[in-house]
Amino acid sequence: MAERAEGDPQARPTAFWAGPLPDALAAAGAPAAGLSGQRAADLLREHGPNRVEVSGKRGWRLLLSQFTSPIILILIAATVLSMAVGDLIDGAIILAIVAASGGLGFGQEHAAGRAVDALQARVRVDADVVRDGHEVSVPVDEIVVGDLVVLRAGDVVPADCRIVDAHQLQVDQAVLTGEPFPAAKSTDASPADAELTARANALWMGTHVVSGTGRAVVMRIGRRSSFGEVTSRVAARRASTGFQRGLTRFGLLLVRIMAVLVVGIFAANLLMHRPIIDSLLFSLALAVGLTPQMLPAIVAVSLSAGARAMAAHRVIVKRLDVIEDFGAMTVLLTDKTGTLTIGTVTLIACLSVDGVPDDEVGRLARLNAGLQRGFPNPMDAAIMAGQQPADPAARISEAPYDFTRQRLSLLVRDGGRPVLITKGAFRAVLDACGSARAGGHTVPLDDVRDRVLERFSALSGEGHRVLGLAIRAMPGATTASAGDEREMTLVGLLAFNDPPRSDAAAAIRRLADMGVEVRLVTGDNRHAARHVAAEVGLAGEPLIGTDLAACPDGQLPDRIATTSVFAEVDPVQKERILTALHTRGEVVGFLGDGINDAPALHAADVGISVDTAVDVAKQAAAIVLLEKNLDVLADGIRLGRRTFTNTLKYIRVNTSASFGNVVSMSVATLLLPFLPLLPRQVLLLNFLSDIPYTTLSTDHADPEQLQHPRTINIRTIRTFMLVYGSISIAVDLVALALLHWWWRAPTDVFRAAWFIQFTVTEIIALMVLRTNRTFLRSRPSKALAGTGFLLIVVTVALPFSPLAKPLGLAPLPPAIVATLAVLTIVNVVAIEFAKRLSPADSTTIGRKGGR
Repeated sequence: MAERAEGDPQARPTAFWAGPLPDALAAAGAPAAGLSGQRAADLLREHGPNRVEVSGKRGWRLLLSQFTSPIILILIAATVLSMAVGDLIDGAIILAIVAASGGLGFGQEHAAGRAVDALQARVRVDADVVRDGHEVSVPVDEIVVGDLVVLRAGDVVPADCRIVDAHQLQVDQAVLTGEPFPAAKSTDASPADAELTARANALWMGTHVVSGTGRAVVMRIGRRSSFGEVTSRVAARRASTGFQRGLTRFGLLLVRIMAVLVVGIFAANLLMHRPIIDSLLFSLALAVGLTPQMLPAIVAVSLSAGARAMAAHRVIVKRLDVIEDFGAMTVLLTDKTGTLTIGTVTLIACLSVDGVPDDEVGRLARLNAGLQRGFPNPMDAAIMAGQQPADPAARISEAPYDFTRQRLSLLVRDGGRPVLITKGAFRAVLDACGSARAGGHTVPLDDVRDRVLERFSALSGEGHRVLGLAIRAMPGATTASAGDEREMTLVGLLAFNDPPRSDAAAAIRRLADMGVEVRLVTGDNRHAARHVAAEVGLAGEPLIGTDLAACPDGQLPDRIATTSVFAEVDPVQKERILTALHTRGEVVGFLGDGINDAPALHAADVGISVDTAVDVAKQAAAIVLLEKNLDVLADGIRLGRRTFTNTLKYIRVNTSASFGNVVSMSVATLLLPFLPLLPRQVLLLNFLSDIPYTTLSTDHADPEQLQHPRTINIRTIRTFMLVYGSISIAVDLVALALLHWWWRAPTDVFRAAWFIQFTVTEIIALMVLRTNRTFLRSRPSKALAGTGFLLIVVTVALPFSPLAKPLGLAPLPPAIVATLAVLTIVNVVAIEFAKRLSPADSTTIGRKGGR
């Protein structure tokens, strides 16, 4: 028997699937007729939304995460130790800079998170529930325990539920169980100790209805659902994006460099008999400088800004980490309906087996389409367009459509007798038939099979979608099932038209120019697929599902290398196509909006759906288009590439500057009788030079940077770091020589000059290295240029300000200021010359294999 009511926040019915249904409903406080609207509102206020939190850190957790880096923690500990032995001012300044840096990162990430939350709220998944005795649609996060949920094919199960009634209900539970096939559901009670897969009367949050209908009472919501319990494991199984894998390799590269340099610097300072605490703080400050502390914030800001820009172009991003893979996409798999065609399906002919218009075929089709309760679909809508609704009293039973049978059957009372009317994919209906009605007589199917197939091929070759229609008398029958679809009589064909979009061919060419190859993947027949493909410029003979099934996995990548059209494929074969393309190193996007597209949407690098899709498709997708249009998709891809480009600017420039700074200071440590910069100065220059990077999300990208798919390549980042970091090192060491041996600058003046040199050089390098063009031919955004200019002014002014003494700086003589200005110009000239030999933006373009 179910336990205490879920209305008690501490209660948790551990076996709501066991025992009589009335007891389970009573335990949940669920009236048989559903909750009232007022009671549902009270429960929502009391227990909160039906939500499983899987997003990143927020609030104080996000703030604390800014200070959890091992390097930062060691630096804070060493600083506290320094303060304990008497160096209070220096320690306080270091802690203040660390706090300011963490605060900057927190502010940027927090604002980015709120912006993304607002965008994602625009893509809402609803559930149908019974409240106040009426069926209404409410957002899934407003579902409460005790709600009576109405479920149809394509619906996402919004919470853990106990089934009240079910009619041939089949549910895909793969998200929880990994089962490859849908599970049949019923009202039969299950043992309390039954495995999850054996609980036939229970539904689980996050699963979805494949076929049939049912009603169920909500027993658990949110984090207390079975899905909520395993969320962390589900999240852990999610494959990382190419961008995330690139960042991981980038981080490992920096760790190796940092370990060698920092340990070496610390050891050198000890050998030169410098104070241990000062040497440790200096080494740790350099480690902080080499660590891209702002990378999480820069990535978050860049991605959220990209998401906002894409939303303005009617592209909603549900998962930020997919934006870069969106821009890196090399292949787009798409169905034809609404993407390559206009998406408005029209019934153009109801034909007899003889190929002539037949009103009786239309009447039978309307009975089937008008009385089905599975899920709305364009075909049935086209059949019923402009027609009177079918008489509900004629409906007896239904065998819902599923993607295995590809048929939908209605048992109706027609002319006073039960008749099974079956409609579906032409070949699937043909397989269920043993006879046909031709010339006013019923004849063996073999007598007309060839003629019917020729007619089917002719209609399909004109681009029409063709369904078959069959009947079978079932005297005395009161129920219908898939097993009844046998020895039927083929009565006719239904031809539908959905012409190609006038702009589809141009959009495909535009995507091709951007390095994205469009391939058509459809469950429709080969003739219709070939016709539509030819109309929009996709050439080649279709590869059909049966040939895919016969091809071994090891040979499939080569078999599909040049295939542009796939026809008559099922959901499993769509996944096989995706896997084969991944094997070839492609970054694959999949655009789908149907129930059977959910597995492929999950498997793709970039799952794309549309706002009008079934709930399960919208839930599975990482990107949702508010308009099903390839041009909208192309705009989104360009914005994704811009986001990637701007994020990469930070990685490249910050890495090369940090590498140059650390090496320069390492050499300086060996050449000078004093520390070249104090720890607080190292941290401050790192903080100041990071500020302009926070505006990179607003920066422009050159057209050539957006023209091709782009991915992170650690080799090119390493090359960039060595080439441009070496220029920085050379300029720094020239500055050291002039300051120390030519101008014989005092220690505090030397440090002030080097502090300015390092900070200003990095900011100017960002402006120059953000483009492959001469920097005067590619202007940065106003925000980036303005922030950079302001920080240069602040940096140069610091030695002349009241903060100079606490920071260990001193005013610079005019001659040294002039020397630094000349070195800055030399640095820009050297970078521009190097860009001709080693382009600044040489990120790998194209396939995953380049990563």
